[in-house]
Amino acid sequence: MEINTHRFTETAKKELKNEYSRVFLDIFRQHFPVLRKKAMASFPNPDKALEKSAAIRADVVARLPELLNQFEKNAIRNGAKVFRAKDAKAANEFIVNLAKQRGVTYVTKGKSMVTEEIGLNQALEENGIKAFESDLGEFITQLLDRPPFHIVGPAMNIPVEEISDIFQKKAGMKDPTLDPVELGQAARVYLRNKFHHVEMGITGVNMAVAETGTIINVENEGNIRMSKSSPKTQVSVMTLEKVVENMADALHLVRVLCRSCTGQKLSAYVSMDSGPKKENEIDGPEELFIVIVDNGRWNFYDDSQSREALKCIRCGTCLNICPVYTKVGGYPYGWAYSGPMGQVLTPLLLGLDRTKDLYHACTQCGACSEVCPGGIDHPKMLHEFRIRQTRIRPRISFKKNDIIDFFEFALWEKMVVHPSLWKLGVTMSRSATRQKNAVRMLKKTNGPVKNWTQSRTMPQIARKTFHERWNELRDKK
Repeated sequence: MEINTHRFTETAKKELKNEYSRVFLDIFRQHFPVLRKKAMASFPNPDKALEKSAAIRADVVARLPELLNQFEKNAIRNGAKVFRAKDAKAANEFIVNLAKQRGVTYVTKGKSMVTEEIGLNQALEENGIKAFESDLGEFITQLLDRPPFHIVGPAMNIPVEEISDIFQKKAGMKDPTLDPVELGQAARVYLRNKFHHVEMGITGVNMAVAETGTIINVENEGNIRMSKSSPKTQVSVMTLEKVVENMADALHLVRVLCRSCTGQKLSAYVSMDSGPKKENEIDGPEELFIVIVDNGRWNFYDDSQSREALKCIRCGTCLNICPVYTKVGGYPYGWAYSGPMGQVLTPLLLGLDRTKDLYHACTQCGACSEVCPGGIDHPKMLHEFRIRQTRIRPRISFKKNDIIDFFEFALWEKMVVHPSLWKLGVTMSRSATRQKNAVRMLKKTNGPVKNWTQSRTMPQIARKTFHERWNELRDKK
């Protein structure tokens, strides 16, 4: 998958003009939190349920090496084969070589963020192995050659007319239709034949239970279950933080995940696999491979603040409430992970310099941390990234933006520690903004305030400060 995190601002400006996506995002922003709140209300105490899920994830991250070793030991005992991949290259090479050894010409895939992260589809197809995404949203984005728009609904922003066109061109659909049911049926017919003859299925993992060596998947379409039960060889790809200690913790997280993810008490399908098919079982894979991907996570694990990102359970609820994501959508984030979850994880995996637009694109409103089942304090982490970035770059360079930043913050530093300068600055700003056409002039300026004013509505400026008004009222008495 091509990484375009450096194009965040450029892509965001483009997406702000996408009226179709904006309308859909507004509807999603208004209605999904209501569905989530209603689903969470089915817990006897929703707040306690979130506290418990956050405590589970905190304990997992604190004991991650121990729990991973326990999971691997028990998964092998169940008959699975476990491979730990240091990076994307190692993971892709292992899976590609496995497919070649089995004589596989194509694979079916369930929706998986980690396979997006490591670019598995591209690696397979470069080696002559076709990868068919079987989740409906991922299937659509694959045909259109686009990244996922949302972690839960990868293609929710695609107009139905465009889906109909691409299904006729690439999915064998004969007649055009705008009926969602007919479009879904066309995808089903196309993919069903793939499932009938598939030799290898590849899926992600929602949770891996250390105590039992069990892997758990949740879904609503049944395609993951098909990709796990139809082929002889199953490959489950997971990042190392997906492990949990025991089944009780896993089931609680499943309940919270489904409510936070889709507003459901439970998804339509929950699959649990403890090893490959046993002798007395009629379905399931003959061999199960579990690929545990590091891809840079151990590099920041020892940092007590950065490891907070590993608490994420990939529910996507932070995206649905983020004032930035719900305006620009997923494309500007430029990689597999978008919204607040992407803003805290992507910089740790790719580096702060490469992703600075991501962690600067945060209003620090804190909405994401209020709903996060993992207990991640996203604003605190993003603020820390900003601090670290200023430390690792030179105090001042000869780049235009760096020079402007230097003088802006030097002036700001002087003002905030000298009350008289602060009052003078406030007075001058108030006087300037009261002038006729001041707001229009600010929006047209090429100065340091351009990026702030061009996309914001200036508030009505009060004629007098609170203290001025207070003193007047006091003098009248």
